[in-house]
Amino acid sequence: MTTELYQITFNGGILDGFEPADVRRDIQALFRISDERLERLFDSSTSIIKSGVSLQEALRYQERLISSGADVTMSALAAQSQAMAPQAAESEPSTSGNLSLEQSATPEATGATNSPKTPAASSERGLLRQAPLTFNGRGGEYFGIWIVNILLTIVTLGIYSAWATVRNKQYFYGNTELDGSSFQYLASPITILKGRLIALAVLVIFTMISEFYAKAGLALAIGFIFIVPWIVIRSLRFNAINSAYRNVRFNFQASYGHALMVVFVWPLLNLLTLLILVPFSALKSHQFIANGSRYGTTPFQLNNTVGEYYRFFGKGLLIGLGFGVIAGVLGYFVHQVAGMAVTFAAYLVLFGYFSAGITNLFMNGTTLDNHQFESNLEGTRMVWIYVSNSVLVALTLGLYTPWAKVRMVQYRASRTALTVDGDLDHFVAAEAERTSALGQELGDAFDVEFAAI
Repeated sequence: MTTELYQITFNGGILDGFEPADVRRDIQALFRISDERLERLFDSSTSIIKSGVSLQEALRYQERLISSGADVTMSALAAQSQAMAPQAAESEPSTSGNLSLEQSATPEATGATNSPKTPAASSERGLLRQAPLTFNGRGGEYFGIWIVNILLTIVTLGIYSAWATVRNKQYFYGNTELDGSSFQYLASPITILKGRLIALAVLVIFTMISEFYAKAGLALAIGFIFIVPWIVIRSLRFNAINSAYRNVRFNFQASYGHALMVVFVWPLLNLLTLLILVPFSALKSHQFIANGSRYGTTPFQLNNTVGEYYRFFGKGLLIGLGFGVIAGVLGYFVHQVAGMAVTFAAYLVLFGYFSAGITNLFMNGTTLDNHQFESNLEGTRMVWIYVSNSVLVALTLGLYTPWAKVRMVQYRASRTALTVDGDLDHFVAAEAERTSALGQELGDAFDVEFAAI
């Protein structure tokens, strides 16, 4: 299938009716570039702003720039396969490189409104902008926190682990920024420690009862199955309420029945149907996480369909079967080592495909109000980071672990963004309507990991 692609170019010209100083200020705000890069952009004979995009996308970029007073030109490229459409380069502006609008903000959103505006500038589409997620942490900086956490946890026989958890999350939250603001982790170590002590006491009691009264232990184990969904909900709610952005807390709300279906029923039916329901079960888990999450009073929404999940898992299955056939043929006709090598390659390919793909699938289908999340992780890059991190951690006897964690978080953040429709300030106003009864929620802490990605 072919389609006509377009590119947007800029030669430094300014449209009639616009003041040069205003145009430069708007363009700088639009691209969030330094004074030096701004001068190079206006001094260049021709700069490629965007290349290899559809007509609709090209018109959107052209409208943004014209509304700021930039004399840009849209031209068609040679038709080519959609699968091979070139991606926009994320390089500095030059006469041969693209200038990415992926981190742009409209003049309206940044306050640069002194320039005359065309009617198109007031359209709702012109208010869209893409806010990238960035992580500013450094491995060496995190190493100091990491090593102190380990030593104090050992010295205190595990008691300090609650404080270590809070310090770790505060570091990663505080160094993660979206649209110029960082996230916050607000949990109290004392609350987490109480939750862990309660869990430890329950485990000790259960072990003693099982040791001396086997039937009673079995009954408790069966009863615990029906407690797990409640624990999952409380754990997700605790982590959400203790996470904030721009001083607005997150939240999580879900019914016990929904949690029971996700934690036990769908996985059980999946086993009974010989894994045919894997995609459907994954969708239900993602819906449970996304649709139950709140930012202030506003719910998140997962818009994916079951067909998308079956196509995703079906493609993974075909990849696995293809590698399996090749490995079998090589192992039988050539050598077993050749078959094992292909099997190992298959593992890496599938690992990258699912670790990147499931995140992309979940994030790209999630919205918050009219704001759209975007994720563009690459499987090959994920595999390289995991493999190289594992090797370096092994060679350094674990001391590379902080750098490995920071490296992966940096990559994930660099491939994640939020397409903002207008601004994010209305969430702050909505927070004032929230009830103040957070005390009971903050009193529950359970170390149960249940995540969508």
